[in-house]
Amino acid sequence: MAFLIGQHMTGGYGSADILHDCTIGVEKGEIAVVVGPNGAGKSTAMKAVFGMLDLREGQVLMNGEDITHLSPQDRVMKGMGFVPQTANVFTSMTVEENLEMGAFIRDDDIQETMAQIYDLFPILKEKRRQAAGELSGGQRQQVAVGRALMTKPDVLMLDEPTAGVSPIVMDELFDRIIEIAKTGIAILMVEQNAKQALNIADKGYVLVQGRNRYTDTGAALMADPDVRKAFLGG
Repeated sequence: MAFLIGQHMTGGYGSADILHDCTIGVEKGEIAVVVGPNGAGKSTAMKAVFGMLDLREGQVLMNGEDITHLSPQDRVMKGMGFVPQTANVFTSMTVEENLEMGAFIRDDDIQETMAQIYDLFPILKEKRRQAAGELSGGQRQQVAVGRALMTKPDVLMLDEPTAGVSPIVMDELFDRIIEIAKTGIAILMVEQNAKQALNIADKGYVLVQGRNRYTDTGAALMADPDVRKAFLGG
């Protein structure tokens, strides 16, 4: 049983199901990626694990505990960090203020965590007094990830972290994500750049129309000719 798992999830918004018996999960210190064509339900699966839509069937377990009926806020208290794809920084606040906002659930000293985030993302330290809205797309993503890390989560969930950034910035973000996983945090992410994401993934889930089509290690999925042809551009 994975450290975090959404298993046999069926549900959607209103009466229409988007997910059909879908299962995604991740172990501590691992990177699990969810890939698939547009409209496959990737982000919906992620939101279901975070408690943002009601499941008609299935459950979400974290560290063996059933958290299916907890609110997103309560899941954060349990150790989940979630970085949505859009509107994920407070643009009028400085970088440092954004990070401080991330620590809202903590009542201990946050300086050490802040220092770790500045080590991970040196550009943020340099720009810590700047408004987040003045930063480039890639730098904003770093702020969003940093803010989620301020809660000291056990699991970090990223919804398309490299959307709209250049290939160079994407590679850099993936390098940082690998570093975060090495600290023992479980990382579950949805990614449009399937090939690059599977390259760094311990585990991969290929979803099609809200169902699991392939589940395997990142390397095995990269090597599978059917997966390559259908989802990775040959």
